Amino acid sequence: MKKTLLSIALALVAPFAWAQTSSTTTTTTTTDSDGTITEYTPGSMITLKESSGPRHYRFGKTVTYVTKSGRTLDEETVRTRIKVGIPVHVHYTGEGDNLLVDRVILDED
Repeated sequence: MKKTLLSIALALVAPFAWAQTSSTTTTTTTTDSDGTITEYTPGSMITLKESSGPRHYRFGKTVTYVTKSGRTLDEETVRTRIKVGIPVHVHYTGEGDNLLVDRVILDED
């Protein structure tokens, strides 16, 4: 009787003892790229014509706009200077297929 109860108890516990856990790893990379703006929707997305072809970027929660020398641009200046045809550099984070821009750098001061 004891052997039977012990066998049943072990049979119930065994799956938990050898249970496997799984985990998912997300790789996040941070990179810079440059090109000419071909499409721009403030606060949403930007498309650049790069040497490898057009590339679409989404904007992250916060985006900083700066000049080549590092001066931060105010909202009014961003509205007038960031437009189609302007060469820029973008600093972005790649999460899977999503490219999220957090910094846009004008090629001019």
